[in-house]
Amino acid sequence: MSEPTRKYSITMPRDIAEAARTRSGPSGLSAYVAAAVARQIERDNLNELIAVAEAGHGPIRDEEIQARRDTLLQARRQQRPSGPHAA
Repeated sequence: MSEPTRKYSITMPRDIAEAARTRSGPSGLSAYVAAAVARQIERDNLNELIAVAEAGHGPIRDEEIQARRDTLLQARRQQRPSGPHAA
């Protein structure tokens, strides 16, 4: 079940609003903006989590980040379908 909605009035630069309206497609501008705000909240939460982790354990080194990216890339490659009918 989805959350109840409420109408808000926001102000944003015209060029951004028009680009969003153009890209929003059949779901509409409100859904497009809501999805963008939800993604930003996820990023903010992740940044807060990283800050807490770094405060307790020190900064994350570039090598550690690259190692995790490599692991993720390898896992994604293993999940891809293979064979003559793969997309």
